[in-house]
Amino acid sequence: MTVATTDGTTIIGESILISGSLAGDEDLTVRGRVEGTLTLTRTLVVEPTGQVKAEVQVKNCIIAGVVVGNVTASESVEITREGRMVGDIAAPRVIIVDGASFRGRIDMGEVDVGAERPRAQAARPAVPARAASRPALAPRAAPAVRSPEPRKSEEARPAPAPVPAAIAARPSVPPAPVAMGAVKRKVIVKPRK
Repeated sequence: MTVATTDGTTIIGESILISGSLAGDEDLTVRGRVEGTLTLTRTLVVEPTGQVKAEVQVKNCIIAGVVVGNVTASESVEITREGRMVGDIAAPRVIIVDGASFRGRIDMGEVDVGAERPRAQAARPAVPARAASRPALAPRAAPAVRSPEPRKSEEARPAPAPVPAAIAARPSVPPAPVAMGAVKRKVIVKPRK
């Protein structure tokens, strides 16, 4: 049985099977079965008894039953704890509740990384002046090449390469602090019982 309610929602009853192309400008609640294509300008609700095997294009979609097919939503897709879906989701907001079953891919649109980059660079503190004024390190001496012949005593070993004077005389300077940027933390305080 298909029922249209006063609040603009159409309900497809549990004993109804609709096969083909379905389009509308009001909310649709599916308790029965829909197969084919489904296009709505409003919200689709698939209740726990509902089964949709279709390509779906809607504004919002709430899945508590079974959906097999791709869902494209202009606002959001939510799969509840009872919901099961096989297919791809394309929506700017996707909610998959713990316990839901989903197999497919999710596309939440393009992320504009370039717009975030200048703001992140502006938030970084400047490098301290002392880090920029450190003397350059002298190049290391090349390690001694060992001959393939075995050594007969410890005295035959070459002396270790001397430490360059520029490195030995340099005072120990602690490393510059690492810039972490803006770090947001959420603290939850639970009262004692």
